Amino acid sequence: MQLRYAFRLYPDAGQRTALARAFGCARVVYNDAVRAREDAREAGQPFPTAGQLSRKLITEAKRTTERSWLGEVSAVVLQQSLRDAEKAYRNFFASLRGTRKGPKAGAPRLKSRKDARQSVRFTANARWNITGDGRLNLPKIGAVKVKWSRTLSAAPSSVTVVKDAAGRYFASFVIDTDPAADRARMPETDRTVGIDLGLTHFAVLSDGTKIDSPRFLRRAEKKLKKAQKDLSRKQKGSKNRAKARLKVARAHAGVADARREFHHRLSTKLISENQGIAVEDLSVAGLARTKLAKSVHDAGWGAFISMLAYKAERYGRTLIKVGRFTPTSQTCSTCGAVDGPKPLNVREWTCTACGTVHDRDHNAAINVKQAAGLAVSACGAPVRPGAIPAQREETGSHGFPAGNHAA
Repeated sequence: MQLRYAFRLYPDAGQRTALARAFGCARVVYNDAVRAREDAREAGQPFPTAGQLSRKLITEAKRTTERSWLGEVSAVVLQQSLRDAEKAYRNFFASLRGTRKGPKAGAPRLKSRKDARQSVRFTANARWNITGDGRLNLPKIGAVKVKWSRTLSAAPSSVTVVKDAAGRYFASFVIDTDPAADRARMPETDRTVGIDLGLTHFAVLSDGTKIDSPRFLRRAEKKLKKAQKDLSRKQKGSKNRAKARLKVARAHAGVADARREFHHRLSTKLISENQGIAVEDLSVAGLARTKLAKSVHDAGWGAFISMLAYKAERYGRTLIKVGRFTPTSQTCSTCGAVDGPKPLNVREWTCTACGTVHDRDHNAAINVKQAAGLAVSACGAPVRPGAIPAQREETGSHGFPAGNHAA
């Protein structure tokens, strides 16, 4: 299984200039590849192959006056940019054929120098390495300072250098993990748990535990509102507007980092303490179209469930998703009677069949666990889902202590 480990980079002024040059060259090669494909399509000709594009857009282009500056960056960066264009077209055609899972992928578009996120990728043949003093040595860029939050468990197969909208730099390493070693690190347990996700409490467990919702976005709204107001008052194209935009981006990045840290801590805790976990398969996209949209996005249920999924697969745990139409909030967990739908303001209700008084969320969590049949399926046999791609920012440093992230 592959995972991504992201660590904060602190390049100096010269290295930032070299990285900006690499970002620009990769973007130009990507755009040239998209234009070459579009020109071939309009002319009714077959698409050029990857080898033809590499020879024309990189090898031959370096010899011309207009593209001679492509030689100032690592050739691996340019080759990887061509691979990204190829992958974008494969995803687009697979989406048209209906063979690609998930939302439909649109046709590849040209990249802009004003894009909020810039990245370049170095594979093993780029001859990058980690120096003895812990710096990341990149070809034609230099040894960049890294803030290591943990040691890498294995030799990475590639590294992607990312500059985000807040102007921060990260190194994202792809690591092949050892499944046997990962499972040996997890304590043995036969506990099972059902989870009911909500807004009043982020999660209520079937054992009665209630986990408060941190509401990171709501707590930062006052600061975000002021930063956004300052941005709207700046003249477009001015340096002050660029500074104000960076301030807004940093505020949003802080919220996103805190939410991600909270999700990682909670998902790891649940995975380590339980052999079987059941959770509702919520329609987050549908809930995000209601009047509760901001609170739904602030909770980040989709990201949390994704973390549970890949961590369960990694550590040999069982994760079962219960259908979203299962009436977990309408069913009595004691006698099984279905008492009908209830408005959201009803937090406690009494079963008309057996007279049991239920806490709405706790009762739903118990029903989620029962609907998943964990009492039978979690007897030590882990569920084996399909291959899961490398997750972005499995762990890493973001420039401030982890203790500030959690609520």
